[in-house]
Amino acid sequence: MSAQIVGVNASAASLLGYTEEELINQPLARILPHHELSIWPAALAKRNQADACFGATVLTKQQQHFQAILSVSDLPGQVGEHSDLVLLLQPLRPDNDFLVMRHVVEQSASAVMITDNKGSIAYVNPKFCAMTGYSADELLGQKPSKLQSGEMSKSYYQAMWDTLLNTGECQGEILNKHKNGSVYWVHESVSAIKNSAGEISHFLAIEEDITHRKAVESALSESEERFRQMAELSGEWLWEQDPQGYYLYSSTAVNQILGLSEEQILGKHYTQLLTFQDKATKSTVSSSQQPFHALLNHYRHKDGHQVITESTGLPIINADGKLLKWRGVDRDISARVQFEQALIESEKRTRLIIESSINAIVIMDSYGIISEWNQQAEIMFGWSAKEAIGQRLDELIIPSRYHEAHRQGMRHFLETGEGPILNRQIEHTAKRRDGSEFPVELSVSPLKLGNAYIFSSFIHDISNRKAAEQQIRQAQVDLAIAQSEIHIAQKIQTSLLPSAPLKSERFEITGMCLPADKVGGDYYDYFYQDQRHKLNIVIADVSGHSIGPALFMAETRSALRVQANTNTSPASAISALNNFLFADLDKADYFITLFYLQVDLLQNCLIYANAGHPPPLIFNRHTMKIKELDADGLVMGIQKNVDFEENTLPLTAGDVILFYTDGLTETENAEGEFFGLERVKQVVKNHVLESPQSIIDTLYSTLRNFCGRQRFADDITVMVFEWR
Repeated sequence: MSAQIVGVNASAASLLGYTEEELINQPLARILPHHELSIWPAALAKRNQADACFGATVLTKQQQHFQAILSVSDLPGQVGEHSDLVLLLQPLRPDNDFLVMRHVVEQSASAVMITDNKGSIAYVNPKFCAMTGYSADELLGQKPSKLQSGEMSKSYYQAMWDTLLNTGECQGEILNKHKNGSVYWVHESVSAIKNSAGEISHFLAIEEDITHRKAVESALSESEERFRQMAELSGEWLWEQDPQGYYLYSSTAVNQILGLSEEQILGKHYTQLLTFQDKATKSTVSSSQQPFHALLNHYRHKDGHQVITESTGLPIINADGKLLKWRGVDRDISARVQFEQALIESEKRTRLIIESSINAIVIMDSYGIISEWNQQAEIMFGWSAKEAIGQRLDELIIPSRYHEAHRQGMRHFLETGEGPILNRQIEHTAKRRDGSEFPVELSVSPLKLGNAYIFSSFIHDISNRKAAEQQIRQAQVDLAIAQSEIHIAQKIQTSLLPSAPLKSERFEITGMCLPADKVGGDYYDYFYQDQRHKLNIVIADVSGHSIGPALFMAETRSALRVQANTNTSPASAISALNNFLFADLDKADYFITLFYLQVDLLQNCLIYANAGHPPPLIFNRHTMKIKELDADGLVMGIQKNVDFEENTLPLTAGDVILFYTDGLTETENAEGEFFGLERVKQVVKNHVLESPQSIIDTLYSTLRNFCGRQRFADDITVMVFEWR
């Protein structure tokens, strides 16, 4: 330590027990013990600052110690690294408030942080260092944001800061990051400290580590949520009541048991739901703080009938013995009680019910010995009542592989009162007298008679139902296969249509088909004939739009393609096709309309014939006139040996021909109005100067807008031919 005393006033000398001369040129260590000299670098760094005060132990000439507040500042008129400094000593009495407060803060169990008005950390107590993992030197001068975890929104911090500036204080829960990288929760209270001028000079933050509390709260929340989910899945009525017996929670099963919704239960006292005779006897249950089990309650259902439940309740008590709430469950045992009463009141009536039941009714005791065996059980299992009564149930009708599980379940219920398959309807496998197994649906109910249990089983043979379910599953498989086959047929049908437009310097033709279903009966085609001197164009419509028409469409295409190699004319081709398909069409009750056109590329003319198909429209771009290409001819499939008219028409540059099926003109809108031929003509006339594909796209777009849907009730096919 190189600091030396160069001057001292009389008050300081007297306080320290020296004369002024005795301290001149002495090292600072003469009055500051060695362990206190470590504060000197920090004191130098903060000299001349308003908060540059440090607590320290001071040594007198008599080697006595006393507590003092030290502050360091430059000597007036001197500035620089080697200037003289003024050290002020303010002794503190043991009862001094400042000293006491310093000790309180230093030894506080709460973490304390002080920042200046710019938000830089000016002080942290030992608890703050222990909580954050940082030393004071690592934190002083830093911003509190150094501790942020990064997992909280900036808006949360901004809201706390705005509240602090507006009100002078704020508090909240913050997720911070420890020096080692782990995160921890703190509850932080921040206050603004003002000077005598009313200006904020510092901020004081008090922090409490609440990580454990947050973990407990999270675990409790998860536990509560898990409980509520289980309650909603349970068929029993689960509930919670406050210490006075008012419902805080109710599961949905209350609707099945009492006909009331959960909202109608909440806030009501449990006695409000009991019948008159139970209100007086059950009014003190909630105040007893004693758990209860299998308590019979008589309720009044929403529709007026009486409901009997078996109730179990558990008081939730804290460590101080204070009752927090009740948690319990009510099981509807109305049917069971009525059955018990019926057994007591009339054995004859019970016998009549048992014998007339369409289900097998089997009753056994707690040892698994059969005591009742009705007529339906005789029919179902093949054992007479005389043979069955007195036998063990498992050995008689349960397959051997289930024997041990059955016996364990019986023992478990008799020991605990719990049985996973009791009072439920389940499916199981039973065994007949001849050893054959079959599926059954059964429900088993335990009935307590005196100090013993009997178990009544209602058994229904579901062999027929299972067979029907198997048939349904097979039908679903068959349907899936059929759908797959239809998908394959759709792909095949699509592959039979032209895959691309046909273009040359003299013409362009393209088409599009939209089937109403997966597959349809429309067909169009264009292909060369006679060494590419002729272009064949065909459009056809098989009645219907399913697999059958699709097959005829494929057959029609094959037949026409074969004839194309024989250099036949359109009329002779249609006539031959009609004779070829007549027997098949007549047997299947289908018919085909078809238009066949040849473009003679040498003679520049059209040759065409028609079998009852809507005539194509030819548009001349120069005259803007429209003409129908028609010829006499009967629909194919009506009769054999039909003569078809064949016509010829010269082609002129700019001619555009529209081929279509009746699905285009007969599509209806929501008002039942047809799209009609006039709309078709108008659309083509307005767009006749565009490409064939553009004309087709515009037609389909206009049609969809007209009818207001994307799919249509009938197959729709359109082709456009352009002669250049």
